[in-house]
Amino acid sequence: MASKVGILRTRPETVVDDYHRVMVMADAERYLTAENDLLLKLNLSWTKYYPACSSQPWQLEGVLKDLFQRGYRKDQLLPIENRTVVTNPRKGAVNNLWMPILEKYGLPFIALPEVEWIEYRFKSDLIKLNSIFPEGIIIPAIFKGKDILHLPTVKTHGHSTTTGAIKNSFGGLLKEVRHYAHKYIHEVLVDLLMMQKELHPNVFAVMDGTICGDGAGPRTMDLYEGNLILASGDSVAIDAVAAKIMGFDPMSIDYIRWATERGLGEGRIEKIEIAGEDIDRLNFHFKTKKSLVIWGDQMLRKGKLRFLEKLALHSPLVVWAPAASNIYHDFIWYPTIGRSKIRQFNRTRWGDLWKSYKKS
Repeated sequence: MASKVGILRTRPETVVDDYHRVMVMADAERYLTAENDLLLKLNLSWTKYYPACSSQPWQLEGVLKDLFQRGYRKDQLLPIENRTVVTNPRKGAVNNLWMPILEKYGLPFIALPEVEWIEYRFKSDLIKLNSIFPEGIIIPAIFKGKDILHLPTVKTHGHSTTTGAIKNSFGGLLKEVRHYAHKYIHEVLVDLLMMQKELHPNVFAVMDGTICGDGAGPRTMDLYEGNLILASGDSVAIDAVAAKIMGFDPMSIDYIRWATERGLGEGRIEKIEIAGEDIDRLNFHFKTKKSLVIWGDQMLRKGKLRFLEKLALHSPLVVWAPAASNIYHDFIWYPTIGRSKIRQFNRTRWGDLWKSYKKS
């Protein structure tokens, strides 16, 4: 059976109900049966709110409404997110307005640093993660045997060109030291697909493209009003379609091509069944750029400064890196360039919707 991606044009007045429509278009009933507990993997790229950066509140609400219609009980739904060396999941859940929605539907927010983590021996022939973490791969104990639903956004990424459903697992399956994997990000993303196939009976993704991020993702991006939402049971296919819409050739992106070649999903647009919008008519003309922080990280890991990698990133001196990132992002870029872009966003219909959630 061909991989299928649902893609729907939406507007603020209908977006919550449109999420149900796009999930139906993507045959969600094949993956979301309410037979298993379901991990809702939110996407937090910044503790602060910045449009397109993290899962949107209307995205979360639309998905939850659909899931309850499918017969899920409250105790089956597990909204989760992890931390990084530069993000705080509990503060992020508040700043991105997830908490009012979770409270409305009677659900907890589970911060993954607070749960049990266990060593898990994967049977798959992983490309890189076993050598990056030779002492063993540690995962949240609650992951094994549960279905998972990813809630990414449409945006670029300075390390991986684009980011979406596949990379959203990067923030769940690996602890905060996962930044060690940035050097081999495309290989690691393929590893994560193999790991998920061992852990989860079903994987589904619902992607928000109402406001998209172009340029130096996943944080310091230019904002683009895409007015689209997507869904699929194939993480490779939904990431490929999102890449195509953004203006990239999906099969030129290593992690999509390698995943396709290994049979982990379908990245060839001509092989994907598209339900909804005609994507041949969509091209956002995005260009991936590197933020100052990602540029510096890559210089140390793969560039002219790589002779300093061990000292700068694999020793007690590594504390300088998250400190520098926070200073640049939170205290330089966000209050200046970011604030200006947020003001522009606030004048859009999606900005009005955001403000309505903030008041509720």
